[in-house]
Amino acid sequence: MKLAVLKETEEGENRVALIPDSIKRLSKKGFEILVETGAGSSAGYSDQEYEQCGATLVSSARKLATQADCVVKVRPPSLQEAEMLKNDSVLIAIIQSTLRHDLVKTLTEKQITSFGLDIIPRTSLAQSMDVLSSMSTISGYKAVLLAADTINRFFPMLMTAAGTIAPAKVLVLGAGVAGLMACATAKRLGGVVEAFDVRPEVKEQVRSVGAKFVEVPVSEDGSGGGGYAKEMSDEYKQKQAELISKHIAKSDVVIPTALIPGRKAPILITEEQVASMKPGSVIVDLAAEMGGNCALTQPGQTVIAHGVTIVGHSNLPSTMSFHASQMFSRNIEKFLLHLCDENGFKMNMDDEITRGSLVTKGGQVIHELTKKLMADSKI
Repeated sequence: MKLAVLKETEEGENRVALIPDSIKRLSKKGFEILVETGAGSSAGYSDQEYEQCGATLVSSARKLATQADCVVKVRPPSLQEAEMLKNDSVLIAIIQSTLRHDLVKTLTEKQITSFGLDIIPRTSLAQSMDVLSSMSTISGYKAVLLAADTINRFFPMLMTAAGTIAPAKVLVLGAGVAGLMACATAKRLGGVVEAFDVRPEVKEQVRSVGAKFVEVPVSEDGSGGGGYAKEMSDEYKQKQAELISKHIAKSDVVIPTALIPGRKAPILITEEQVASMKPGSVIVDLAAEMGGNCALTQPGQTVIAHGVTIVGHSNLPSTMSFHASQMFSRNIEKFLLHLCDENGFKMNMDDEITRGSLVTKGGQVIHELTKKLMADSKI
């Protein structure tokens, strides 16, 4: 099977889908691997390293795509890239199928079998393939570093000849993978860390990384499927807003991380709450790519409102492209080996991971939520 690694073309994307180390192992499993020239250069991997690991370099993306039985990417392919793919071939990437209906339509027209790395079931069996968790780890870590670099004060408590410096107060909204990493990193830097989540079962995880868990005084479980949170009742939202407002006002750094699969990110921080923060405070919005958890977030931009700096970086993993590519590559490697045997793709529809990550096949949209959203928008 010919497996192709395309160079990422989206502005600001520095990752590569497969690094030389993974290519070496996949080559031993029988894959013939083609890599677009310069695909790994932004992540710190040279063309020479790829060749030494058994890959064949191809200078033209079009030539690469038309030759390959399977194409792997990090970001969703552009429509132009999708048109280049060989009919009946396989695509593995973060597809964002619930949002990119135009791309999904093109994939069905070309009879592409496509797997969305962003919809792999978040189960114990699929942990080694879970790119969202891998990239969230990086986002949570980098968010705190950005906050520490931006804020107008120290993070840790300091005892100096000029007196005692109070530590920064950090509030993390959402205790998933990104939130927990943000808590742990902020704690290591010496901050006083609090975290909020609608799922009561994460309380012990929050405490285990040194943060205090903020609880809403309403008995309602916010646990949703696949490790995500679900939408809460109006009563809960009102109590949550009142409680969170108090904690936001006294925080120096707020890092919101809340996402709902297939939907715009929920607004957790209003303009009024931003205005209540101390001048010089910082919000690093990890949901910026999906619209943001802060009402004033501008995706891809850093803005100042009411004296508060709001960082809306929409692709933090790309800023740490070497290790992000390493983690992403290992996830794809595990996914490929799960899907394939010596005869190629197994396509076992009884397998939860295969079925759950499949977007299109045989000219049809397979992913149920994507299919529903496309039907609702009459595409």
